[in-house]
Amino acid sequence: MQTNFTAEQLADPHVAESEKILRKCVHCGFCTATCPTFTLLGDELDSPRGRIYMIKDMLENGRPADEQIVRHVDRCLSCLSCMTTCPSGVNYMHLVDHARAHIEQTWRRPLADRLIRSLLAAVLPYPGRFRLALVGAYMGRPLAGAFKALGGPFAKLGAMLSLAPAKAPGRGLYEAPGRFQPQAAAKKGRVALLNGCAQPVLAPSINDATIRLLTRAGYEVVLPKGEGCCGALVHHMGREEDALANARRNVDVWMREADGEGLDAILITASGCGTTIKDYGFMLRNDPAYAERAAQVSGLAKDITEFLTGLDLGAPVRPGGLTIAYHSACSMQHGQKITRQPKELLKAAGFTVKDVPEGHLCCGSAGTYNILQPEIATRLRDRKVANIRKTVPDLVATGNIGCMTQIGTGIDIPVVHTAELLDWAYGGPCPEALEGKGLAAAH
Repeated sequence: MQTNFTAEQLADPHVAESEKILRKCVHCGFCTATCPTFTLLGDELDSPRGRIYMIKDMLENGRPADEQIVRHVDRCLSCLSCMTTCPSGVNYMHLVDHARAHIEQTWRRPLADRLIRSLLAAVLPYPGRFRLALVGAYMGRPLAGAFKALGGPFAKLGAMLSLAPAKAPGRGLYEAPGRFQPQAAAKKGRVALLNGCAQPVLAPSINDATIRLLTRAGYEVVLPKGEGCCGALVHHMGREEDALANARRNVDVWMREADGEGLDAILITASGCGTTIKDYGFMLRNDPAYAERAAQVSGLAKDITEFLTGLDLGAPVRPGGLTIAYHSACSMQHGQKITRQPKELLKAAGFTVKDVPEGHLCCGSAGTYNILQPEIATRLRDRKVANIRKTVPDLVATGNIGCMTQIGTGIDIPVVHTAELLDWAYGGPCPEALEGKGLAAAH
C-alpha cells in the first residue's frame, strides 16, 4: 500500500508506526474471509481491509474522526482473526488501537454513549466497584428484556443486565495479596499470578484452581500487592493514557518481585489480559523510564496453559469419560498464537477434546463489545453456540472469562475454565459449574 504522510506527520512515533503497518498491506482480501463482522454483515467497510482504508485516509489527511469511521471501527471486535489469516504480516492490532485512540481524541460521541463508556471504565477495572455493581445488576436483571426492546442506549443497559450472573458469586479462597508455598518437598520455582479485575469477581474459583495446581506442582505462587487491571478494557476503548497508567503500575509491581526474590513467569488465566500484557513492551516503547522494564514483563508473561505444558503434572487421579468442546478464545488463538497447548493438556488429563466448527470466529464477547454492540454480539454468540452443539459435548472448556460469560448466556451446557478442569483431574475439587449436573460421577 502506498502512503503519503508528510515528514512532520512521521515525526509522531504513533503515526510512524501506523505508516509501517499500512505499507505492508497488499489489498489481498484474505482477511475478509475470516472477519466475523464481514461474515455477518457483508459490508467491505466492516472488514479489516475496509477499515484499513478508512484509517489510512483519516491519519494521512490528519483529520478528526467522523461518524462513518467511528461506526465501522466500533464494530471491530479486535478478535485479530485477520492477523492469523494475513500473508503479509499486517499488525492490524496496533493499527486499530491507534485509530481508537485518535477517535477518542477527535470525536465527541453522543451523550448516552459517553456516559455508558465512562461507566464501564469507572466500574469494570475495579473489583470492589464491580462487585457492588453486580448487586444492582442482579436486582435489575428482570428488566433486561424491556430495556432491550426500547433499543438505542437502553439496549446496551439491557445487555449489561443480561450478562449479570444469576446468583452473586462468592469470594475466592486466595483473593488477597499474598504468597502460597509449594506442596511438593522440593520447590521448583516462583511465579506471579495476575489476580485481575473482573475475573476474581465473576469466577474466583479460576485462580483458586490455578494456585492449587501450581503449588502441587512445586511452585511458589505470589499475588503481589498493588497490582491492578491490566488495562485491556480501557485500551480497547481508546483511553490510551488510562491504559498506560495501568501498565506502568503493574510493571512496577511485577518488576519489584522479579528484582527481589525472582520470578520464573507472570501467569495469566484470562487470555484477553494476556494479549495486552504481552504487548506492554510495545505500548510503553516510547517511555524511556519504562520501555526496558515493560519489555521484561512482556517476556515473562505466559498464559497458564503455556506454563503448564512444560511441567510434569503426573498422572491424573480421576478417570476420563467426559467429552469437551474446546472453545479457543480469539485472544488465545489469534492474539497469542496458543492453539495446541490447552487441548493437549486436557487430553493428557483424560478428557476427550473436540474442536468447535468455525472455531476461528469470535463468540461476540470481546471485552465490552457484548455491551456496546449487543446486536452483533448476540448473533455471534448464537452462531458459536450452534457450532458448539454440533460436537455434542458434555461441557465447554475455554481460557477466558469473557468467553465463559458470553457463551454461558446462550447455552445450558456447563462452561468451565481449562485450569479448573485440570485442577480437578489432578486432585482438586469438582468445578462448581459441574456440581448437580450429573457429570462429576461420570468422571
